[in-house]
Amino acid sequence: MNAVAVLVPAAGAGVRMGGVRKPFIEIGGRPVLRWAVSEFLARDDVVEVVVALGGDGDPARAAGRDARLRVVGGGDSRFGSVAGAFDRVESHANVIAVHDGARPFPPPVTIDECIRLAGAGYGAVAGVPAVDTVKRTDGAGRIVETPARDTLWHAQTPQVFPRDLFARAVAHSRSAGLSPTDDASMVEALGAEVRMVPASGTNLKITRPADVAVAEAYLAQNLV
Repeated sequence: MNAVAVLVPAAGAGVRMGGVRKPFIEIGGRPVLRWAVSEFLARDDVVEVVVALGGDGDPARAAGRDARLRVVGGGDSRFGSVAGAFDRVESHANVIAVHDGARPFPPPVTIDECIRLAGAGYGAVAGVPAVDTVKRTDGAGRIVETPARDTLWHAQTPQVFPRDLFARAVAHSRSAGLSPTDDASMVEALGAEVRMVPASGTNLKITRPADVAVAEAYLAQNLV
């Protein structure tokens, strides 16, 4: 069986939430961060969860109490938080999963498939196929391309990788002075195969105040 370490970047300043720190926002009476880690802590193959948290606040209240869970200081960017959390992994985990601390409802079936693929040697990214037509523009806002929609996905998390591959990707990004905002992109840069795994629109990321209302509605309607 795979042994999984989960890295949870949760150090954002919450600028688009008016300065409110997203991990501490309550949905259904529980902090967003606790929702985000709960599906992972429910799994027997998860041996460690490292949360990169920034600012003040009670981390135990936000993340919960579990012997496998540790809170470390966050970085000054998403990559800084992810890489810093990876540096603090203490377990024998052979699979590394990254999940946004502001994404409260990761589907268990998606987590299953991502971990299975990583255990088989591939990268795996949760996401949903694009339903809107996507336009690519130049710096002046002029449309220069309309990519075929059937090839486009919206990437979410979890994003899951074999540990040795993830370690090489982090080292490459650091040596190149890169700060990727997407974990899969730094693995793709090594030429490794990364596969999309269907998730759900309910796997939303709490980014703006309206997202909190949507998340509450999902709970009220038993959609998550």
